[in-house]
Amino acid sequence: MSSLIRKVISTAKAPGPLGAYSQAVLIDRTVYISGQIGMDLSSGQLVPGGLVEEAKQALINIGEILKAAGCDYTNVVKTTVLLADINDLTAVNEIYKQFFKSSFPARAAYQVAALPKGSRVEIEAVAVQGPLSPALL
Repeated sequence: MSSLIRKVISTAKAPGPLGAYSQAVLIDRTVYISGQIGMDLSSGQLVPGGLVEEAKQALINIGEILKAAGCDYTNVVKTTVLLADINDLTAVNEIYKQFFKSSFPARAAYQVAALPKGSRVEIEAVAVQGPLSPALL
């Protein structure tokens, strides 16, 4: 059996990890992006403005990591949204649709007890490198 190559993906255009993990890891053509909160790169703090601005910044941060992996939002096949309050999912959906415009990725959303830095939302993603064509059913 041939081994797969594991490559750490990192970019200075998105906030660095807050702990012992990578921004993303590439295995074969699959990119696993660690959860991103609405952290501003320059200040290292959450962006002001609450949930909506945090969600927007988290998705911008994901976009920068996607670029570093040679991908964009159309390559994303799965996301997980973690929320401090599940009632915020409708507001997150409105922001989410600004980044994922069609062929939406599969998604799970959960309410959790707490998120890093007191964030209201954290989003992780899985993407596949290269062109993706819709299946004809």
